[in-house]
Amino acid sequence: MWDSEGKEYIDACSGAVICNIGYGDRRIENVIAEQAQGTFFAYRTQFENGPAVHLAEDLVTYSAPHLNRVFYVSGGSEAVESAMKLCRQYFYNRGEGSRHVFISRVPSYHGSTLGALALTSYAPLEIPFRHMMQSYPKIPAPYCYRCAYHKEYPRCDLECARALETTILEQGPENVAAFVVEPIVGASIGALVPPEDYFSIVQETCGKYGIFLILDEVMTGFGRTGKLFAYEHWNVEADIVALSKGMASGYYPLGAIMTRNVIVDEVMQKGGFAHGHTYAGNPMACAVGLEVFRIIREEHLPENSAAMGRLLKAGLRDLEERYGIIGQVRGKGLLLALELVKDRDTREPFPPEKEVNMLLTDIACEEGLIIYPRKCINGLSGDHVLVAPPLIVHEDQVHEIVDRLDRAFKRTMKKI
Repeated sequence: MWDSEGKEYIDACSGAVICNIGYGDRRIENVIAEQAQGTFFAYRTQFENGPAVHLAEDLVTYSAPHLNRVFYVSGGSEAVESAMKLCRQYFYNRGEGSRHVFISRVPSYHGSTLGALALTSYAPLEIPFRHMMQSYPKIPAPYCYRCAYHKEYPRCDLECARALETTILEQGPENVAAFVVEPIVGASIGALVPPEDYFSIVQETCGKYGIFLILDEVMTGFGRTGKLFAYEHWNVEADIVALSKGMASGYYPLGAIMTRNVIVDEVMQKGGFAHGHTYAGNPMACAVGLEVFRIIREEHLPENSAAMGRLLKAGLRDLEERYGIIGQVRGKGLLLALELVKDRDTREPFPPEKEVNMLLTDIACEEGLIIYPRKCINGLSGDHVLVAPPLIVHEDQVHEIVDRLDRAFKRTMKKI
């Protein structure tokens, strides 16, 4: 990328971890021009349109076998809200109207609209709006580096996963609708990969009490973690999956939820889904999404994400050996993060006011490298940066990312 003054940058975070196929792809430009000769808009209750139908067919073909229905939206927050409302309406239609509680995790981020924000636990984004939102229970994320129970895996017996059952019983199983979770935590903690057996416990618990498992794959989907969808890493069988970001790779607003036939049939048989958005299933958005999805598959970008992710992670671990402020390198595929600490041995974070993540990010930008800073302890303290370049990245670019980050760390160390 180049700015208005001609300075060159490597985008090592894909914008907001969205531009999976990179920038300026001629195939997308051609698809947009071609679709513009047809129509930009067709309202979903009046007309079907070819791009929306064909994209839904491809999504069903290449997703988990039980995910065979698609509902379109325009972004991640809308996708999460739609998943919540579909879940709620399903239980309402079945005569289980008491099921209204959604359990999520702390820290977490699921969107900025009020329903999705009610699932979020990231203080700076939700504290100003708490009086406007439903209050939902949260359980600790599997943040082993800073375990909420002060235990170590595997001797902890995954208490964080078992907390789901405890919370369901506290709320009353008859009141709980779903557990909403990112398969790999994105921005709120920074590329947090759960222990290998985490989701087997979660899946079993959800099944035991008849609650939905809703996966938020807004950031992790479409090849980002080295699989087409992150649920493939653990064979998770979610009831609803929320998608966006890499779905259209930043070329057009697009998102979707995918779910089971039985859920949609229950809703449709009793008047239909009482929800929708004007731009849902927009033909231009779906034409772009259709071509992006084709590029991801034909160019084997999930496989490239896995291979380049291993190379990039090795480079970041080399930096970890040289810079004591790097407490942990984590992630899968090309969704990686560095947690920054004042003391590596004690894992003590830097004082929040030092804004070390922003300092590193600003210096990296001066070095021509764009990374993504956040606070990992509920948004209030702790520092991390995401390193998540487009899935088209090649070996030479990976080495250049590490070199520029190396220079940024050298300069940062002199200022803290």
